[in-house]
Amino acid sequence: MNKKLIEITEKIKLKSDKSRTAYLKNVADSSSNEVARKNMHCGNLAHAMAGCKDAEKTKLTDTHSKNIAIITAYNDMLSAHKTYEHYPEKIRKYALKYGSVAQVASGVPAMCDGITQGQSGMELSLLSRDVIALSTAIGLSHNVFDGTLLLGICDKIVPGMLIGALQFGHLPAVFVPGGPMKSGISNEEKAKIRQNYAEGKISREELLKGESDSYHSAGTCTFYGTANSNQMLLEIMGLQLPGSSFVNPDLPLREKLTEEAVKTIIHNASLSTERSIGTIVDEKAIINGIIGLLATGGSTNHTIHLIAIAKSAGIQIDWKDISELSEIIPLLARVYPNGGADVNQFHAAGGMGFIIKSLLENNLLHDDVQTILGKGLYKFKNEPFIQNDDLIFKPGTEHSIDESILKSANSPFSTTGGIKCLTGNLGNSVIKVSAVNKDHFYINAPAVVFDSQEEFLDAFKKNELNRDCIVVLPFQGPKQNGMPELHQLTPALSVLQNRGFKVALVTDGRMSGASGKVPAAIHLSPEASSNGPIGKLKSGDNIELDINNNSLNCLEIDFEKRTSRTVKIISQDNGRGLFKNLRSIISNSEEGGSFLF
Repeated sequence: MNKKLIEITEKIKLKSDKSRTAYLKNVADSSSNEVARKNMHCGNLAHAMAGCKDAEKTKLTDTHSKNIAIITAYNDMLSAHKTYEHYPEKIRKYALKYGSVAQVASGVPAMCDGITQGQSGMELSLLSRDVIALSTAIGLSHNVFDGTLLLGICDKIVPGMLIGALQFGHLPAVFVPGGPMKSGISNEEKAKIRQNYAEGKISREELLKGESDSYHSAGTCTFYGTANSNQMLLEIMGLQLPGSSFVNPDLPLREKLTEEAVKTIIHNASLSTERSIGTIVDEKAIINGIIGLLATGGSTNHTIHLIAIAKSAGIQIDWKDISELSEIIPLLARVYPNGGADVNQFHAAGGMGFIIKSLLENNLLHDDVQTILGKGLYKFKNEPFIQNDDLIFKPGTEHSIDESILKSANSPFSTTGGIKCLTGNLGNSVIKVSAVNKDHFYINAPAVVFDSQEEFLDAFKKNELNRDCIVVLPFQGPKQNGMPELHQLTPALSVLQNRGFKVALVTDGRMSGASGKVPAAIHLSPEASSNGPIGKLKSGDNIELDINNNSLNCLEIDFEKRTSRTVKIISQDNGRGLFKNLRSIISNSEEGGSFLF
């Protein structure tokens, strides 16, 4: 095992000792070798099974059959979650086949960041993660379940479900993916269409056609944003079947994998806490998740989510841990926006099985972990296949099928990971560097401060930004407005960079998996609303962004002599007013951006 990886692991274990011990005590106190409903009053049980079919009622009244909770994020507005429409009936059928029962315990909200980009609803996006965690916990609180199947894919949904399920750490849990839509137009073509629209070269009708040709059917979006980073995370943490993340929705293999997930959770439900979610998600599993994020150039959202997920399991991590791991973890994947390929091409080139195999062979991943398939992450080097109408798992490819997409740890795209932490007199921030050209690793330029995305875009359209500059957008943090993603900035910033200007973004908001070729120091903490230095910046201030030295500073400025600007929250409409009190207690991005911890 890599010496530095061992050191970081031991450090995390040491600082988590007290909280992890307390968490495991709760798991032990809640566990039982008996079925959960055995000691329920008859009236309680009668309510729980009143809507079931006779065959299901028979099984629920015995003391051997397992009852599996289904937590679903189905809705038919989100393409990724449209795939779940008929999953409950399929899962119930498979559960009966294997001598058990499955019931939908709760639905959770599932909003789409792609739909809310640049809209007021985006201010509820990060907050929805914790609401999903609460909804998951409420569903499981009925105490009639012996295991959990989690139907979630996209941005805040998987982290929220995972946080909620970890509060029932004595129960086994398996995530069930729906798969990505098949490839549409190329990612390069999509990016070009967006840039052309930003420059006024094409009409809105042409932009919409390009977007629709890209996002065209049921299934997860095919770029490597937070949704697909979630899928990577679940596999490398041993919470989802090997090779199951990126199988398209309408393939026979997808159906076989769903049945296997049901079979797996029923088996695990008979093992007490041996394969419970609280046992699986330990310090090493969290570290494996970080390693996967770094090795694949995944979504920066997980620098927030992983901290909150870890806290839910009594584990303490921070951005410094992520940054230290980034120094030893190589970048193995080039998937849009970090390359031209989409996740279907990534999967075909070798996918998660190859990533896990290469990292394990180079001692850069913990193998001695518990998973939904038992001890050892090596099982996740395998891929699923159908043979004689049966699902089998066999070793994945020995070599990358396409080295422009996927490389081994022996010859990576970069010797360091795709995400770094920047520190300096502006605070701490995260930057995704996997797609940033090294020519842009150092920028020293005057700040141009804006109050909103709209104000920035107006200046861009008036050609007021045709120069070297660092765009600063403060007052976008969790406490101010829920920390929205700021993707509206990406096409315009890319245009400025393509014109030959040195440009970057500094913000206490988010950019997530779509962070691309323009350096973007995001999640800046402390945020402006907490009197962070970013709220005191003025246009013309000289900012130095230095990725090589992991630093972000405003030069020659004494922040003690400046007062912070203020930006009024313009409206509380469209549901935002309901979350006003939650924003006042939410933690900063560096602590997980959560109102739960």
